Amino acid sequence: MPSSERYAEGDRIRREVLGDAHVNSMLSDWPPAKPLLDLITEYPWGSVWAREGLDRRTRSLVNLALLTALNRPEELRLNVHGALRNGCSVEEMAEVALQCAAYAGAPAGIALMKAIHEVHETHEVHDVHEAHDS
Repeated sequence: MPSSERYAEGDRIRREVLGDAHVNSMLSDWPPAKPLLDLITEYPWGSVWAREGLDRRTRSLVNLALLTALNRPEELRLNVHGALRNGCSVEEMAEVALQCAAYAGAPAGIALMKAIHEVHETHEVHDVHEAHDS
């Protein structure tokens, strides 16, 4: 797939998973960040997330485990939100937290569980507001 097609596909998937608000606000107006944003849009999103080998729900759960083990709390919260958008349940994410606690340590599992709780509460409040606004 040519680079421009891979970029366009990555941008589409990234927006579907993370939401337009995040994509539009993440350093997009700062020129020095453009090469980095182009890279992540084309490669992780346009090359890996676009593959058929795993569905988006599974990719989201894998990301949660990786980001937990790597201790990336800011990206972890963002990816919990993305996992919810991809149809992952709180129970499935809690199972990932338990697995992370067993393999990456209890503090890592707790960090993921806290992120799930925080994002889920915010997500539910946001969903309630959207339902009332319709």
